[in-house]
Order: sequence, then C-alpha cells, then structure tokens
Amino acid sequence: MQSKARIHDANLYPDPDPDPDQFDQIPDSLLLIILNNLSDIRSLGRCSVVSKRFNSLVPLVEDVYIKIDKVVTIDAENPYSISHKPRSYFYNLLKLFFTILKPFHNIHNTNNSNKTLLPQVSQHTSHTPDQVLKNFHQVRNLWIELPSGDVGTEDGVLLKWKAEFGSTLQKCVILGGTQIDKKLVSDQGSGSTEDNGSIPESFYTNGGLKLRVVWTISSLIAASTRHYLLQSIIKEHPTLQTVVLTDADGQGTLSMGDEQLKDFREKPLAASASSRRTQVPASNMKLRYAPYLELPEGMGMRGATLVAIKPSGEAGLGETKKEVESFVSGAFDEPFKAVVKTLVKRRTYLLEMNGF
Repeated sequence: MQSKARIHDANLYPDPDPDPDQFDQIPDSLLLIILNNLSDIRSLGRCSVVSKRFNSLVPLVEDVYIKIDKVVTIDAENPYSISHKPRSYFYNLLKLFFTILKPFHNIHNTNNSNKTLLPQVSQHTSHTPDQVLKNFHQVRNLWIELPSGDVGTEDGVLLKWKAEFGSTLQKCVILGGTQIDKKLVSDQGSGSTEDNGSIPESFYTNGGLKLRVVWTISSLIAASTRHYLLQSIIKEHPTLQTVVLTDADGQGTLSMGDEQLKDFREKPLAASASSRRTQVPASNMKLRYAPYLELPEGMGMRGATLVAIKPSGEAGLGETKKEVESFVSGAFDEPFKAVVKTLVKRRTYLLEMNGF
C-alpha cells in the first residue's frame, strides 16, 4: 500500500500524457499544404468535422476542386418543376442547377456556430458551386468538372475544344474527327497522297464543311455559356488566380489565368442577344483537314479537322502569333497532341466569322 505522502506527491506532479494528440504537433502551415493537395470539396467537407482546428483551416484552402454529379433543368413556364433532359448544346444553361448529390456533413462555421460552412446536400436539394464556395475566403485555383460535355455528337465522332477567356473570348482551338476506329491495312498511307494537305472537292459537296461549321459554332456556344456562368464565382472570390471549367467526357475546357481574370473583372461582359451567354466576337479561323490520320496503338481517325480561332480587330490584339501557336499545339494530351502536330503542317484555310 502506498503511503499518504507518496499519493500526495503524485497528485502534485502528475505523469505527462503518455499518448498526446499527434495532430496537435503539426503546424497549421503544414496542415494547409495537405488540405490544398486534397482539394476535393467533399473531402474538405469531411475534414472540417474532424476538429475545431480543422474546421478553422478548411476555409483558408487555396486549391479547390468541385465535381458536379448531375445537371437538371428548370422549366421556364414552371420554375418549380425540375425535369431531367438529355444533353444538347441547345439547352439553356442559364436555367441549370449544378447539383452535388453526395451529401456533405454539417460543418459549422467558426464565426457563427448556428451556420454551416458547407451546406448539407442531399438528392432533394440543389446547390450551385458559388453557394458551396461561399465560405472559402482564399481560393486561388479553382477547378470545376461538369458531368458531361455540352455538345451532343454521334457515336464514334470525336469533338474536343479548349478556350481561353478574359472579359471575352481570347482564343479557342477545336479538334474533330468523323470516326475513330481500328486501323485497317487499306487505310495505311491513305492520307499521305492527298494533294500535299489540300482539302478535296468532296469536302465541300458532301456536307463536310457544313459539319465543321456546326462543330465550331456549337463549341463556341458551349464555351461562352460556361464563361457567363462563372460571373458570380469570380465576383465573390477576388483571390482567384486560375479557373478551369471542364467536363467528365473530356470534351471541352475553359481556362482563365491571372491576367484573364483581371480583364474579366475590369471590363463589362458583353451578353449575347439571348442574354444567356457572353457574346462571341467576330473572329478569324484557320482550318486544317486530313481525310485520314493514323493514331498510336493501331487506331485511325477519319475526317481529322483542326480549327484555331482568334478574335479579329481590336479584340484580337495583345497576343503574338507564337503565343497562339503554342496554345494550339499544347491544347490536348496524347494521342491527340500528335494529331494536332500533324495537322498544323497541312495547308491552312482562312475563314471569317461574324460575332454572335
């Protein structure tokens, strides 16, 4: 049995905690690096309920990724009626709710214990990205992924685009192909003798040119609609330095850097006649075409087309030819990067497009 004196000494000098919380030993600066690498909005939401400390750090995250699970349209005649519609580049994106269906936990705002940092989201509620980002105060790099591309195409058709915007379109590149399939022996070399890269007469008579015009206009409508929908996010987050808006299909990518965001904030946006997207300025287009191109891994592309777009007049000033060429050549990953590299060597056809 311990003596009373020994028990008294133990109470005066308790043993140190044998198992201290290791997270308390990690500095905030290191935790923020970890959270920034995490970036996914749902994962950040879960981290916020770990502790009060995590809850106070999540709003300071600089890199955020938001994946949109579903897009639902609102009936114009009955704004309270939600209907699911097939994707089409003609749908009215202004009437869309981006819904993040997988639920967040309730996360308390450190400034007000009765409010949540991220809203509770379920299959019966809809939250736009700007609502989800409302309590993030230092977002610098934002990436939003839509559930699918905006431009509907036939099976087997390839259509990819990438556009950069400031207050208006700065440059865009579109890559298309009427069919991608396994390379046949009879196909090999079929594109090498095509008049040194010139477009055959059949391209104009069989609807080939008309199809490329539809691809171009559809892609620009999709890009300018995405641009319009970023207004509230950019307005509410002056710390933003990069914004990327893409889709799960990998069809289209809209990107804005620091200079483009500055231009976006300082100049008024020009809405289109429909007021549901920003206006596409009058532009010059360079079109290259190849009836057939070989791709890696035994694949081939028919009707390969590359369209590079740059605004004309004053809207097109400010970027050198070299900068535009660099943007075009680096717009897509392999194997499509190799396709672009081949197409830019072919004959160039110049077209002009009015603003719309």
